[in-house]
Amino acid sequence: MKIKTKNRRDLVEAALGKKPCDLVIINTQIINVFTGEIYKGDVGIYDGYIAHIQCDPDGENPCEKRLIGTHYCDAKGRYLLPGFIDAHAHIESTMMTPRNLAQAVIPYGTTTMITDPHEIANVCGMEGVIYMHECSLNLPMRQLILVPSCVPAVPGLENSGAKFSHKEVKSLLNLDRVIGLAEVMDFVGVINSDERMTSIINAVDEKNMFIEGHAPNLTGRELSAYLCAGPNSDHESTTSAEAREKIRSGMFVDARESSISKNVEAIIDGIKGFRYFDNLTLCTDDREPEDIIKNGHMNDVVKKAIHCGMHPIDAIRSATLNVAREIGAKDLGAVAPGFIADLILVDDLEDMNPYAVFFEGKLAAKNGKLIEEIENINFDLEERNTVIIENLTIDNFVFKTPIVEGKINTRIIKYLDFNSADTEFIFEELPVINGCLDISSDNDLKYVVVINRHHEHNTIGYGIVRNFGTKHGAVGSTVSHDCHNLIVVYDDPQNGYAAAMKIMENGGGLSCASEGVIKGSLALPIAGLMSKKTCVELSEESTEMKKALRNLGLTESENPLLRIATLALPVIPEAKMSDLGIVDVLEQRIVPMFE
Repeated sequence: MKIKTKNRRDLVEAALGKKPCDLVIINTQIINVFTGEIYKGDVGIYDGYIAHIQCDPDGENPCEKRLIGTHYCDAKGRYLLPGFIDAHAHIESTMMTPRNLAQAVIPYGTTTMITDPHEIANVCGMEGVIYMHECSLNLPMRQLILVPSCVPAVPGLENSGAKFSHKEVKSLLNLDRVIGLAEVMDFVGVINSDERMTSIINAVDEKNMFIEGHAPNLTGRELSAYLCAGPNSDHESTTSAEAREKIRSGMFVDARESSISKNVEAIIDGIKGFRYFDNLTLCTDDREPEDIIKNGHMNDVVKKAIHCGMHPIDAIRSATLNVAREIGAKDLGAVAPGFIADLILVDDLEDMNPYAVFFEGKLAAKNGKLIEEIENINFDLEERNTVIIENLTIDNFVFKTPIVEGKINTRIIKYLDFNSADTEFIFEELPVINGCLDISSDNDLKYVVVINRHHEHNTIGYGIVRNFGTKHGAVGSTVSHDCHNLIVVYDDPQNGYAAAMKIMENGGGLSCASEGVIKGSLALPIAGLMSKKTCVELSEESTEMKKALRNLGLTESENPLLRIATLALPVIPEAKMSDLGIVDVLEQRIVPMFE
């Protein structure tokens, strides 16, 4: 796969010196991700591509004529490396539009992102994917799109705003910057040869396009079956052993350092004894505004890999050439002739703070500031209300039971810790008063409701959660992976109702309440997932929202903003919620609350 078609004849002539280059970057220390070397050189760029590199690492070619260019950039001895490629990201999880995200991450050296718009696809269907495609046009970075494979994530376990079969997938594969199929989350369906998943994978395989995987905890024969089915990458590895087995099996492991899941250290610790790191890649997955402003983007992930013991060039390669090879891009991810001139200049290979960022040979950012202006474009979908809930009352937040008084054996979702999405089922005898479940004597227990917010559905799922983190009050969100229905975790119906109504008023987003009063809210009116505000504005608002959540008791979660988003994710074991009720992820079935 070639990212971009160019006039090869003119590029050849520029390489030979018959045409002047558009830009020559002089006095650089070139990072060679093919050999692991660093050597001095000048780089000639023509029409967005690297035409020639003037260098003499072996001291054998001192007489070559110097590169001639229309413009020059003196690197003054700085390191020159390829632009960073994010192997897996959900733009919606940044809460920004594609255009505003570009403004935020380009100065950090991210020049390409492999994006999966399945969040908005679950709300707005094909129109949502097309919106993400059109909104990311003509940017000084490259947002390559994967067609969502699981809309909804697992059919029959939840109701989303759309349904994708192989027909919808085939249609979306024709968009210009679509390069393959997004994370195949229904791993149970894949290894059991489910007809829906098999037909979707086959539709992409016929076009010989990239198939992205999602294989949490898969091992042994099940991992082999998943790989034989077609997906060949995974960003859900969380342990050293898991990463080792997957890389040994030929799988690309996208080591993730998101705002909630930080797996780079464990993965690198697990594979540091390997001789080759060709199948290790790096990604952000879900990184929200405050994290981007405070820590950076892909440069921060690379820096984390270095601090965990990787050689700087190996870490850089894992965020450049390895990702390009993972997706099958032949002209991306290296400082070499014939490669796209996405380049970064840095002063130090430990800090990874870009001095300058070039996209297709043009200066895009310098000293942390965007140089190339990004035009603001409005889209109809951005003005549409997607939170469609009718006749919601406080009575919807009351848990009715099949008995009037006494105690009832209740299935409970228990989080295993405060910084993981992993859960399990436990059973406890809970009191019943006047036909309603009463959890008032145990402030570690919370009610959960998932209210469908999409057209043609009127479903509400009920459950109980332990170890969520709040001590009192209610937390609500329409950012609830992956169907993004309205989810509320609360201590009493009054608080739950107040939080839900505020989100409906805002057209989506997050809110929290205590004593019936709203304590904080973050409006995300675009599909209930994003805002048109800038990264700085959203960072300020999300910081205030986090303070409000911590005041409710969410102090042990590293990122309290995203805690609730994982509770309705029916592809992460073992126990989750949906608008249809309590989900047994491994069994792929809805299970009763009371036994």
